[in-house]
Amino acid sequence: MTAAPTTTVATGVKHPKAIRYLDIGGLILTVLTVFCAVIWAFPLYWAAITTFKPEHEIILPYVELWPENFTLSAYYHVIFNTKIGIWYVNSVVTAVSVTVLVVVMGAACGYAISQLQFSGRRILWWTILASFMVPIQALIINHFILMAQVSLLNSWLGIILPQLIAPIVVIVYKQFFDSLPRDFREAAVIDGANHFQLLFKVFLPMNWGVTTALAVITFIGAWNAFLWPFLAAQSENMMTIAVGITQVSDAFGIYYGRELAGAMMAGLPVAVLYLLFQRRVTQAITLAAGIKG
Repeated sequence: MTAAPTTTVATGVKHPKAIRYLDIGGLILTVLTVFCAVIWAFPLYWAAITTFKPEHEIILPYVELWPENFTLSAYYHVIFNTKIGIWYVNSVVTAVSVTVLVVVMGAACGYAISQLQFSGRRILWWTILASFMVPIQALIINHFILMAQVSLLNSWLGIILPQLIAPIVVIVYKQFFDSLPRDFREAAVIDGANHFQLLFKVFLPMNWGVTTALAVITFIGAWNAFLWPFLAAQSENMMTIAVGITQVSDAFGIYYGRELAGAMMAGLPVAVLYLLFQRRVTQAITLAAGIKG
């Protein structure tokens, strides 16, 4: 009786040399990523540290990575000698208003284009898509003239209205409403639901993740907006925080610590918001990139 020939079974184990090459490649990529991250984050670190330095240390000709004399005088000046409280209120009112109106109008418009049949529907849809070819900055002159003609300059309403142009919100909602099964809509219609009930009780609850992502990214954009609020707000009492920090100056020259302290306080709310809703912001950016692509 002869023994059966033995066969070699592939185990799928990589050769030690291949593993070593992969480890070296991964290490190089890790070091490169950390290096790039440090380069990107260093200006933010430098700005934050500078706000805690006295002015004579800031203008020294050599680099100091940590303040020799820790001070909060720059933040004290910004809080008590500027109108930053009023600027914060203006930013909160305008950013929240823009966010709510953009999301509600975008959802309603997306629902109408997706679910309703009316004359001019296709023309409206292609007009919204074509609006990506027109940068919002190209409309600034028209916006200024219109707001001046209706006497809305230097007011909350004048700052808010031109920022409501957000076609990406309409497009994202339309795409998601198209992807929902028709059974949900038909069942709600049989139960006697009207279009507003369909939108706010059926379609939007099924897309809270998308709504949250769009709301967060819209709020951040409205909070950071500078060009239009800079043109529309003609007095310090109507300035938003992004515009108001340009007024943190002194009659005797530029104080870099105070300027940077104002910038840090302006960016702090959106930084906290981003950290809390990081996944939603990433989702919104991915959605926007996918639509544009």
